[in-house]
Amino acid sequence: MTMGAASELALPPAAVEELMQALVKALRAHQLYLPNNPVYLKAIENLRAAFRPIWEAQDELVLDVYESELRWDGHVVYSQTSRSESFAWVFFKDGVRSLTLLSGVEREEILGLLDVVHRARTLQSEDNDDLLTLLWEKDFQRIRYVFQELASSDAGGMQLPSTDEVAASVSVPHRVSSVMHEEAPPLPGVVRADDFDSTLYFLDEREIEHLRDDVNREYAQDLRRNVLAVLFDVMELQAYPTVRAELISILESFLPYLLGAGDFLAVAYVLREVRAILQRARELLPEQRKALEDLPARLSQPEALSQLLQSLDEAAAHPSAEELGELFSELRPEALPTLLSWLPRVSNQRLKVVLEEALQRLASAHVPDLVGAIAGADAPVALEAVKLAGRLKLQPAVAAMAQALGHEETAIRVAAVQALSDIATPAALQGLERALDDLDRDVRLTTVRVLMQHRHRGALAKVTAAVQGKSVRAADLTEKMAFFEAYGALVGEPGVSALDATLNSGGFLKRKEGAETRACAALALGRIGTPSARQALERAAGAKDALVRNAVSRALRGLPAGS
Repeated sequence: MTMGAASELALPPAAVEELMQALVKALRAHQLYLPNNPVYLKAIENLRAAFRPIWEAQDELVLDVYESELRWDGHVVYSQTSRSESFAWVFFKDGVRSLTLLSGVEREEILGLLDVVHRARTLQSEDNDDLLTLLWEKDFQRIRYVFQELASSDAGGMQLPSTDEVAASVSVPHRVSSVMHEEAPPLPGVVRADDFDSTLYFLDEREIEHLRDDVNREYAQDLRRNVLAVLFDVMELQAYPTVRAELISILESFLPYLLGAGDFLAVAYVLREVRAILQRARELLPEQRKALEDLPARLSQPEALSQLLQSLDEAAAHPSAEELGELFSELRPEALPTLLSWLPRVSNQRLKVVLEEALQRLASAHVPDLVGAIAGADAPVALEAVKLAGRLKLQPAVAAMAQALGHEETAIRVAAVQALSDIATPAALQGLERALDDLDRDVRLTTVRVLMQHRHRGALAKVTAAVQGKSVRAADLTEKMAFFEAYGALVGEPGVSALDATLNSGGFLKRKEGAETRACAALALGRIGTPSARQALERAAGAKDALVRNAVSRALRGLPAGS
């Protein structure tokens, strides 16, 4: 690959990429506007300005041409997979494999290059020209190109012959043909190809392929995108208030049409360009700026977004994930409650995945809005907001989720316990302590298991009070076991004496604890796992009650060897 000295110079690839972007925009302006149009003049000015950092670093720019991209010094500086829109494909399909631009090309020959590319794209089947012919006619002095003969698959790259050489190579066959016609006139009755009219069936394969590409390019054009691009160009460069007011009115009426037509990529394009216009456009009136700022917000309003989600969920032909992702990436934070309320109701799995991605992006970027949804009055929204905060492990939402532990909906309290467990910071675990006194058994059970799992000693006081009080002793066996095991895991060696007294109770004149309580005490001693805990368990190994014996056996099996 011929790169010259490019790799040795301090020219960043980003500068070349910006040049390619400016070149594509200038080509589009060359196709759509007259030379005296302000949009056209601005595009050419930007293109010439993009050459300055290139020439400050080096005197020539060598671009390798591939089917869908241009490369400089091994870096991809331009890429476009659609052949109908690709600047690189125009050169590649006619054999050009390298393009070199010399310093000064922007002043003298860049307009000629734009004209050549535009004419090459619009050539018809009856035209005898191709890209190489158009380049040869321009006789560029600051643009060089290397082409490859397409007739031979293994032909190497070669420099395009000079004008005199091409003229000589054309004139010799012409003279030979003239002499042959003079010396060998056609014989009577001999059929020649020249006697037939030229039709499509006499085109060679390359000409047919050229026609096919033209037809495909014509049908592949995104007319809506072209119209919108012209509209935004005019809006940016025309500072007349009446012109901009009319263009904004067109946009406001065009957006519902695009949504109704299901062209979500175009909607996302409109919203992105509106954001860019707000940054670049000069002399925007306050009311015009507000109208443009409100345009993306309309899509995030509950009524519009709910109708859109319902139509997407019920549609027979679903848009691609790329289209939906492009659209939802433009949503504002006020869309969070609507998306949260719709997430459990969506039946289309592909839409559900895109909704989850949009929710994660919005929630991560706008945590205060998510906290507001957790504390809101809408229970389904609050439930999904709590789950989302837990999945994303959003520490700023810990306080709001701790408050959600007092919500009247049991499902929200259970979700808050799980979310705080997923976050598992000291503040999150401290907030969980209030759920140990919850009225719902499932909330209490989940909470005590989470606190035991994370060894949160801050909960020891409440767990101790529960174990020694009447509430846990009156609970079912599963909850009682969970609290006793959490007590053993948190209290350690200081709890052996009390648990030993409970497990081995019933001596002379002493009240004997119930079998369930004694079995739970054995499991707690197993959690402590110290030598003194083992001794207490071994003293109860011969207990008469089967439930107690089984608990003791299970606890001893779980102890490490030598404890």
